Amino acid sequence: MREPRRVGSRGRQPRAPNDLAFDGLNRCSETVVAAQAGPPPAHSRSAKARPHAGRWKVVSGSVPGTSHVKAGAVCHDSHVVLVQPDGVLLAAISDGAGSVTRPELGAEIAARTAVHELKRWRELGEPWPATDGDWAAVMRRAMVAARIAVESEAAIQGLDPRDLSATLILILASPTIVVAGQIGDGAVVVSGQDGSLTPLTSPAIGEYLNETTFLITPGAVELAQVVVFHGAPAYLAAFSDGLQMLALRMSDGAPHPPFFVPLFRFVLEHQDMEEARKLLVSFLTSPRIAQRSDDDLTLLLAQYEG
Repeated sequence: MREPRRVGSRGRQPRAPNDLAFDGLNRCSETVVAAQAGPPPAHSRSAKARPHAGRWKVVSGSVPGTSHVKAGAVCHDSHVVLVQPDGVLLAAISDGAGSVTRPELGAEIAARTAVHELKRWRELGEPWPATDGDWAAVMRRAMVAARIAVESEAAIQGLDPRDLSATLILILASPTIVVAGQIGDGAVVVSGQDGSLTPLTSPAIGEYLNETTFLITPGAVELAQVVVFHGAPAYLAAFSDGLQMLALRMSDGAPHPPFFVPLFRFVLEHQDMEEARKLLVSFLTSPRIAQRSDDDLTLLLAQYEG
């Protein structure tokens, strides 16, 4: 198994696509679409992306932070999960900036559009990327589409695009590779078949505390982290910045095993994903977590059953 590698850089789209519906703005935006019936995308028939007999088990949740609940503010986190029938998982997490006018709208549009763009790319039947650089181009195209959608919505609303500032984590995971792209804070962690924890992305910290980079920040897409993990993932996790202090060692940014190991075991032991989602939300809203973070929280956990 090779170490994940960070790779270098390098559409106008109107409003965010509507084929991945939302729950509404009065709570955290969550869109989870199970594997769809029908033939797999065209490049599932290629040698590097043929269908697999296994499946992804995914449990995820976004909850408003206690500070937002007390203030009567909307949740700024949004996430989208799409499990495709050929064993490919597409997902995005976006966290709206707390200091702007419509952070929840920016987060919704960014997450939905980025996943939609990856879904559209797969439906085109283009060749499965051969190099890490090719993967980076795919992820950055999705990020550009998300940025354009946010800018377009800001214009429609009569707002500055900065009023919809949000971070973006984007994931494409198959049984043999995981690709993660990230602008801003939060992180993606993969557990290999040997139980090792590998941080694919890390929080982008600015010069000042609680400062980060957003999707609409000039140059953000070009400088985005894009990491390719080659190998068979057993589990993966992605989370917004509200969980960073619990999930990562602040000294070096390494994954904190006491946080991840019980959560991965939790996914392994549950077959009813709706029940698992309820339990995950209960965990995220528990006093144990609230004592450590008052921010909005999003956590995505996935296990590949081969």
